[in-house]
Amino acid sequence: MDRPDADPGELLRSLAFIRRVNRWLGYTRATLGHLQQFSKGWKPGERIEIIDLATGSADIPRAILEWATRAGFDVRVTAVDAHAETIQAAAEFCGKSHGWQAGRERRGQGDDLRLRLVRADVMDLPFEAGSFDYAITNMFLHHLDEAQVVRVMKIMDRLARRGVIVADLLRSRRAWWWIKAFTMFSNPMVRHDAVVSVAQAFDRGEILMLRDEAGLGYARYYRHFGHRFVLAGEKIGR
Repeated sequence: MDRPDADPGELLRSLAFIRRVNRWLGYTRATLGHLQQFSKGWKPGERIEIIDLATGSADIPRAILEWATRAGFDVRVTAVDAHAETIQAAAEFCGKSHGWQAGRERRGQGDDLRLRLVRADVMDLPFEAGSFDYAITNMFLHHLDEAQVVRVMKIMDRLARRGVIVADLLRSRRAWWWIKAFTMFSNPMVRHDAVVSVAQAFDRGEILMLRDEAGLGYARYYRHFGHRFVLAGEKIGR
């Protein structure tokens, strides 16, 4: 899926499969649960800015905005991905779901932009330090080597005024067999990427070591269903 020459049809089917996995296995709910905990400290009426790195279909940003609307929060999400086809797929998915066009609400412009889709390299983002309240990412770190993981978490820490949510797979033999069985009848791209993703993922000790190296000691480790972990926390004093 990460390759720039990925087959567009296979990519769309893979993104749809990932959306289903996020929903069925509670991956989206895990991120929302931690964000809901953070929201206990939000002031009435304040705007909350979130950046989502390697957003894919932007299904998690969409879920965040749906939750925020129900809860009465003013949340804005900037969803970033480097792949042009993926950003286009995200725009179409969100547009079909919400009446948005390329991430823009039909009824508003400018400050009424609740979801902004940005094509950019996560390692070279066009945003200043402290541009967002929270930085989040899901299922991205296992695509990176250790040095890149540390760099991404440092970038998240730099961009976020308040805190971070980092979610990804946990590596284990059981997880490898589990994901192989789970994706048995999916398309070839998903079957390949799924087992490779687990093999490239980190275990608890490794991710905690990388977290500390990146200076995100405030982000606590949580184990979630589906061989998944979340690092979530807010900075002291926020």
